[in-house]
Amino acid sequence: MRYSRHRRSWFLVWALAALPILVWVGCSDEPSTPTGPQNPGFGECGDATIFSPRDFSNPTVIDNRFFPLAPGKQFILDGTANRGGGTLAHRVVFTVTDLTKEIDGVRSVVMWDRDYNNGVLVEAELAFFAQDDDGNIWTMGEYPEEYFEGEFLGAPSAWISGRKGSEAGILVTENAPVGTKFLQGWAPDVNFLDCAFVYQEGQTACVPFNCYENVLVIDERSPYEVGSGHQRKYYAPGVGVVLVGAVDDPEGEKLELINILELNEQEMADARAAALKLEARAYEVSDAYRRTKRMQ
Repeated sequence: MRYSRHRRSWFLVWALAALPILVWVGCSDEPSTPTGPQNPGFGECGDATIFSPRDFSNPTVIDNRFFPLAPGKQFILDGTANRGGGTLAHRVVFTVTDLTKEIDGVRSVVMWDRDYNNGVLVEAELAFFAQDDDGNIWTMGEYPEEYFEGEFLGAPSAWISGRKGSEAGILVTENAPVGTKFLQGWAPDVNFLDCAFVYQEGQTACVPFNCYENVLVIDERSPYEVGSGHQRKYYAPGVGVVLVGAVDDPEGEKLELINILELNEQEMADARAAALKLEARAYEVSDAYRRTKRMQ
């Protein structure tokens, strides 16, 4: 499960992997200015907060009550998903690293994600998050590598806010009322647009790891992916995502939180090394990524 919902068919991934890599020659390293009104997501997704680097005074302290990110936390969710080969056992492992990366003028927390189908790695991703001064969590970009039978296919869905027209979006709000709509991210270069709205609040969710009260439910959709349906994510206070459900979505990803781990010093070092290894390849294969500053 990626935190944004953008996906491609295996056929398209293979086709893109076969194409020669083109080098983007843009040269600006300046953070983007608010451009929401020109973004087609505003109106399609709603007109919530427009991204501005000025709104982030302490962005790597992520203590939003529904999505706190502390370095060393690892979340494991199990379930099922259909990625084109039938419904299979699916596991995702989210690890909050102690790395940060400056994106679009905002220092962001680096999360290392891994997706497994039937125990086989199908996706590894770097995802970047920052918290604004109102407590909202923003997705600043994603670098997802895709694999088939252990072979690297490519990273055709990578996007970085401020690069090639892409814009950050809100993953989860802090205090927005039910019905509030917001953009989760827009990347025209990879035909990516994610929208969301606050579907429910004050819910109860019981998963193998625990039962939770006062759960926030966010409904997500990808307007550019016709027929992709909706995904609903259940955010428990003080924890984060504990349950994922699908509505009229052919991928049908369903996940439940089964464990939360605290990594020790060696495990943190291993996670850091794995994230840095992903970044090294990102500079080689991703036009959007190669002009960003390195993680630290």
